[in-house]
Amino acid sequence: MTVVGPFGLSVRDQVLDTDIRSGLADVEEGLLEATKSDVPFINGASQHLVRAGGKRFRPLLTLVAAQFGDPHAPGVVPSAVVVELTHLATLYHDDVMDEADVRRGVASANARWDNSVAVLTGDFLFARASRVVADLGPEAVRIQAEAFERLVTGQILETVGPAADRDPIDHYFDVISGKTGALFGVSGRFGALLAGADEAVVDILTQYGERIGTAFQLADDVLDIASDSQESGKTPGTDLREGIPTLPVLHLRSGRFDSPEDQRLRDLLDGDLTDDAKHAEALGLLRAHPALEQARRDTVRYADTARELLGPLRDCPAKMALEALCDAVVHRAG
Repeated sequence: MTVVGPFGLSVRDQVLDTDIRSGLADVEEGLLEATKSDVPFINGASQHLVRAGGKRFRPLLTLVAAQFGDPHAPGVVPSAVVVELTHLATLYHDDVMDEADVRRGVASANARWDNSVAVLTGDFLFARASRVVADLGPEAVRIQAEAFERLVTGQILETVGPAADRDPIDHYFDVISGKTGALFGVSGRFGALLAGADEAVVDILTQYGERIGTAFQLADDVLDIASDSQESGKTPGTDLREGIPTLPVLHLRSGRFDSPEDQRLRDLLDGDLTDDAKHAEALGLLRAHPALEQARRDTVRYADTARELLGPLRDCPAKMALEALCDAVVHRAG
């Protein structure tokens, strides 16, 4: 048994292990090449988060999905670079919106420089992703454009909040379907499509990517509450402090919890959590609250749905790896 990738993904096949390791190394080279600029300042800013590392979950999914066709097809690695560049660009913008100070264990771009630099650097990375995907053909460009539209729509939905007659939890799942699920779906789709897999396989891996992406985001919601900065790579309770309604908070506010302790926690969440003492109290109470466990169960449910989608695929090491990714995502939220 060998290990691949940032999640300690177990793979029982040496050929697959070698292919994925080699592919991830090629992706890293591609990311550095795609973010180069003749302007030294842009070069440093655009490579800030690339060099900080990261989970590289999306490129990993692309490379594993490509195993259902020709994993060495020329478009596979560039497409993995495209999805990671797009993701990195959103992080620069997210940190501005969230006023985050830490990202991937280093100072966020807005903290190191300022908001304008962070936004413009994100735009630069979107432009570079577009340049790479243009070489993959018009179908790849269309797929990327549709995913980008969904991503932005999800961000807008999060910003404006649910309509008065809309269940906040249902609205939240619409948000993360766009913000996170769309790009994960493209990761699976690009890998299979550009490797020449059958259309039915491409469709399965696209749907799988959407579901595992949702589970991944739900696990992040849990980590924002339950982890420390060494584990998550960002400041604990960042979403909580900024009033971003992640799933544990939405469950708390769903009306199913009405003890005096529940009301105290809701009062804290409705108040000013820029106060460090109040933020620490709210974080501690939420860590011990059943709403956090409900969010963990939702994570497991989506991961299980992703696993079920793999049923029609042929049995092979790549299928086993995708099943193991489901376990890895659940483990993050455990």
